[in-house]
Amino acid sequence: MGRGEGLYSILRSARWEPIAADFLRGALTGGGGRGPIQPVVGDFLDRVEGDGRTVGVGHLVVRAPNWVGDLVMATPILEAAVRDRRFGRVTIAVRSHLVGVLTGGPLEEHVLRIPDRREEVSLLRGLGADAVLLLTNSPGASWRALRAGIRIRAGVSLGGRGFLLTHRVIPPTRAGRRAPIPTAHLQRDVAGLLGILVPDLTPKLHVTDAEREEVREMLVRNGVDPGSGYVLCAPGAAFGAAKLWPPEYHAAVLDGLAERTGWTGVISGGPGEEETMGKVLAATTHGAVSLADERRDLRGLKALVEGARMLLVGDSGPRWYAAAFGVPCVTIMGPNFPELTATSFERCEVVRRDDLECQPCIRRSCPLGHHRCMRDLPPARALEAAERLLAVQAR
Repeated sequence: MGRGEGLYSILRSARWEPIAADFLRGALTGGGGRGPIQPVVGDFLDRVEGDGRTVGVGHLVVRAPNWVGDLVMATPILEAAVRDRRFGRVTIAVRSHLVGVLTGGPLEEHVLRIPDRREEVSLLRGLGADAVLLLTNSPGASWRALRAGIRIRAGVSLGGRGFLLTHRVIPPTRAGRRAPIPTAHLQRDVAGLLGILVPDLTPKLHVTDAEREEVREMLVRNGVDPGSGYVLCAPGAAFGAAKLWPPEYHAAVLDGLAERTGWTGVISGGPGEEETMGKVLAATTHGAVSLADERRDLRGLKALVEGARMLLVGDSGPRWYAAAFGVPCVTIMGPNFPELTATSFERCEVVRRDDLECQPCIRRSCPLGHHRCMRDLPPARALEAAERLLAVQAR
């Protein structure tokens, strides 16, 4: 941590944001930093040449979200940004482990990999960008954009980072807490600060024929006939244990669907989730298979979800893959606000309890130790949701 970042952290942790703001403005301008941050985006975007491209806009950086689901939700905004002719150049800065989400389509050529946050400032500074659209709500990402010297910084004012932004969306509050506005809607509002119009929030992912063939070969290698249909089960959750449904509950749903449809249960997950995948497999009785011994990544997951007849998943990233490909999805939700992800639900059933005083806690592990929001959510509820989705498909 550099000297400036250390001072920022001390001031912010002490909640001395006005002092921190003065310190930062003074550090950047060489002066006392007096006066409010002036809105300059109007002047920045209004100089237009005859061909429709804005003069002086130059280079826009979009700092992508750090979570898989949030990144997939952001794809309509990313595609709108790269199509916007007012910008001379658009770069999408994304953490390296998430790049596979954006392959195979119009966004891939715009991607800048961020291997580590310690390298982010130098990478951004080297771009010489004129503006950054912050689709991650991380205060650290805002701070690094400021340190990189990017003049226009647009984002959501959350986590005490509002003073780091030149243009901000301030979410509404309810009883002193942030109201649970859908994340995709907030992302679209932030894009609007820079005049980027996003008419449709349906996630957009792209798969190549080569990726489809790789997945087909993997399934056949594991004894699955893709043409006969499979239910994909993704039981893990990078967020933490609070979002994990018991493995035997996943297994019961896979067995129930196998009896109802004849589809094979295919269990997959991210790196480090092999143990959870194994527990689901051990509890099944109808010939499910696990992909724990196969290479699994976010790029290959696209073709795997696209080819599934249904997805059984917790409140995690793969559910947004299903939304992008129109695959019916049963999502098990525990500690989260359902409103935060209340978009693209046309073929998704959310199964949750709504009668617990402690819910939603939005914690990574259950602070009370009982985990009732997930343990007291029986497999029968998920099977009923799957039946409803099957009935819709049959119409």
